[in-house]
Amino acid sequence: MNVEPTKKNIHLISLGCARNRVDAEVMLGSCLAQGWTYCDDASQADAIVVNTCGFIKEAKEESIDTILEAATHKQENPGLQLVVAGCLSQRYKGQLVKALPEVDLFIGTDEFVKLPAMLAEKLPKGTVRARRSNYLYQDYLPRINTLAKHSAYVKVAEGCQHNCAFCIIPAIRGPLRSRTIASVVAEVKTLVGQGVIEINLIAQDLAAFGRDRSADELLPLLQALVLIADLRWIRLLYIYPENISDEFLAFFAANEKIVKYLDIPMQHASDRLLTLMNRGVTQKQLREIIAKVRSSVPEVAIRTSVMTGFPSETPEDFTELLNFVKDCAFAHLGCFIYSQEEGTVAGRMQEQVAEEVKGERRDQVMALQQGISRRYLESFVGKTVEVLAVGPVSNEHGVWQGRLATQAPEVDGLVFLTSAPASGSGSMVTVKIHQSLDYDLVGEPCL
Repeated sequence: MNVEPTKKNIHLISLGCARNRVDAEVMLGSCLAQGWTYCDDASQADAIVVNTCGFIKEAKEESIDTILEAATHKQENPGLQLVVAGCLSQRYKGQLVKALPEVDLFIGTDEFVKLPAMLAEKLPKGTVRARRSNYLYQDYLPRINTLAKHSAYVKVAEGCQHNCAFCIIPAIRGPLRSRTIASVVAEVKTLVGQGVIEINLIAQDLAAFGRDRSADELLPLLQALVLIADLRWIRLLYIYPENISDEFLAFFAANEKIVKYLDIPMQHASDRLLTLMNRGVTQKQLREIIAKVRSSVPEVAIRTSVMTGFPSETPEDFTELLNFVKDCAFAHLGCFIYSQEEGTVAGRMQEQVAEEVKGERRDQVMALQQGISRRYLESFVGKTVEVLAVGPVSNEHGVWQGRLATQAPEVDGLVFLTSAPASGSGSMVTVKIHQSLDYDLVGEPCL
């Protein structure tokens, strides 16, 4: 449905993961296509949209704080429309209406593409639109890439087919729904035509792409994407370990466009806890998968995520996790504290671990990883590497930042360049590394 141009300003804040960012970019693109203008200054906006995360406690708290901060702008602008979108709206629906009377409109994870029409309707304050419609993002939807002119996320599926005991995502986002290969390829070609040279493929589990159609389609997708001219880097984010096939690894190793980086969530190393989590793998299998990946692709950088404080986690379980992290020496690792979430199997479990213990264990994991990261980055000193130049560092005259192929945007470290590259941002630059830090590198562009 076409909506008359409004010629009004919209400000958008997106929280949470990269998948959420793509949703926000679709909302922004839909509004701009209907005559809205984006403004960086929330105080000058006629509508503020907060795209929320509702995954764990810390994310929910950040979402609520951001909503309340956005609501303060109504004091100077009573006509401001405040919209709360995304996972929090989908998960809590009616509860938020009572808790946040400042909000004009709540939109769930399937309805946000209708945002411009809803804004134009001037719906009653506190309206909730969170109907489950099995929404699936497609290449023809308007979208404004907010990552960078040279880099973008591409979401290949919605929902999730896993039933991890700690996770609420399937309840919020629904079952796995994969896009067609043709739709993904069409979107990537459009992005490349706009100057994007780095594509980061995302889903809850990339390895499950196509399985809702009874087929493993990640490999055919990659085979199609590597043929796109001017696309330099393809990065795979969130690929579950149990679904990494030999055929995938062979293609992954052989094709230069697919960067040698894998984000493989593992969660823990204790077999007892992996069973309680319903993860479907054992520590032995995880170690075998890591060994197989590294044997096939010796230069691969593996990122993983683990958690501390899952219900009934004992000191012995935690020691297993520490030893696993030490032995596997991941290039990148994120550790988060288990969050007891209503509506999950783990949320109903007995023997919940004290918050203080969870935090102490998380800090131990990250202290261990800091040393591992430092040693990994030291191996780059003295080498000449290819870096994607991102742009100048604010408040640091003459210093630029860039990323290796093995550094994903937003979650991994950076390469700091001691002088500006001649070719500018969005270009590939040859850099001589001369210093390593805990999580970053420092180098000089080669002339």
